[in-house]
Amino acid sequence: MKNPKSIIVLFYMFFVASFQLSAQTDEPVRIDNRRELFVDRYLLDKMDNVNQKMHHPVNEGAVLSFDKPWEGNFSGYCTIIKDGDLYRMYYRGIREAGKDGNDNEVTCYAESTDGVNWTKPSLGIYTIDGTSENNVILAHAAPATHNFSPFLDSNPNAKREERYKAVGGTDRSGLLAYISEDGIHWKKKQDKAVFQTGVFDSQNVVFWSEHEGQYVCYFRTWSDGGFTAYKGFRSVSRTVSKDFVNWSAPEAMTFGDTPLEHLYTQQTSPYYRAPHIYLAIGARFMPNRQVVSEEQAAKMNVNPNYYKDCSDAVLMSSRGGNKYDRTFMESFVRPGIGLENWVSRSNYPVLNVVETSPSEISIYLNESYAQPSAHVKRYSLRIDGFASLSAGYDGGEVITKPFIFNGSELEINYSTSAAGSVKVEILDEEQRPISGYSFSETQEIIGNEIARIVSWQKQKDVSELAGRPIRLKFYLKDADLYSFKFN
Repeated sequence: MKNPKSIIVLFYMFFVASFQLSAQTDEPVRIDNRRELFVDRYLLDKMDNVNQKMHHPVNEGAVLSFDKPWEGNFSGYCTIIKDGDLYRMYYRGIREAGKDGNDNEVTCYAESTDGVNWTKPSLGIYTIDGTSENNVILAHAAPATHNFSPFLDSNPNAKREERYKAVGGTDRSGLLAYISEDGIHWKKKQDKAVFQTGVFDSQNVVFWSEHEGQYVCYFRTWSDGGFTAYKGFRSVSRTVSKDFVNWSAPEAMTFGDTPLEHLYTQQTSPYYRAPHIYLAIGARFMPNRQVVSEEQAAKMNVNPNYYKDCSDAVLMSSRGGNKYDRTFMESFVRPGIGLENWVSRSNYPVLNVVETSPSEISIYLNESYAQPSAHVKRYSLRIDGFASLSAGYDGGEVITKPFIFNGSELEINYSTSAAGSVKVEILDEEQRPISGYSFSETQEIIGNEIARIVSWQKQKDVSELAGRPIRLKFYLKDADLYSFKFN
């Protein structure tokens, strides 16, 4: 028989370890002065008569057609980058479908000063179809031109001549790295692929994460085939790097307690107003879910191989690591009215969300795929308007988890009806109202604003609470709360 004293000591050590783990789990989150959105339940503790509501972008119409001879029906894998006052769009140009990574695929470029009206500059870099009067920025670079995916490198240590970076390639080549100073003239970073452990048969995306202090790459794998085989569901994996050249062993992304779905693209990028939150506006592919008949496809002049499936756009998020949050399983952008929207591989989101006015962000989709009418369409949302805490006329309440902030004032992004309101109470860690910031002392807020500073008895300064654990309690009546931030 074992020594009873040893058993007691082991039990005590287990108890202490369990208590410490519990204490660590319950520790307040440090949000400092980060903006918090409601695309997940990260900060939510209790909700009473309040829903977490996803909002749907508004269709603003087509902004760019793939109508040049070197573009065409199968153009896609688009990226939009806002660089100062200039918007840049990159996309694959190809008229007829062929083997992934064939030499007919080119990378095209368009630009805009407002994100709405786009032009295709004549760049004269490559001769295509007998003319150099074209908007092609990369050609004869297969297989990178199949899914060339650029980003503006926000790494403070990035070299000026590598201000823009990109990856592209297939499972045969691996991901090839490209660099550029101006976003138009590109060259290989090195001849050898920088990363090879993946399937890559989609748009693979990279960005510099301010939150993690490293480059992050999300790329195509399959649920059952993993990093090498095409089995199961189209899925996503992740790898990271400090230098854009040497990458970590890949990790498969997880999706919580949700069913697997085919994610043809995932388009993951940091949200520019809250870069610690990565938004993934992906293409959900539904193979063999057919809407268009053979006769209808012929009438629309859809390629015969591209009308027996359908797809839409979904919204996911991540705060780093190998976890996606799928709070919302419903469609973020549904296919529009008209059979042209129900063909295979249409409604594919463009990479990145960009601001197009002081109150508006824009999301873009690649639509009418495999048809002569293939184009990019713009959709709009209010700033931070992906999801909200929403209450009806009867009103409701939300209490956050305990957190620690830095700053001197609380800013909210909200909207109410004429009869509605928002009130904010500050609680201590044990959910007791803090004197000076209680329900009876808070100002009732009515209106619709991107940035409103909360006040209590006409006082806005909350700096005395900075650095200590608090909770927020929101009282909502016929209102939506989209985000909050301490300044």
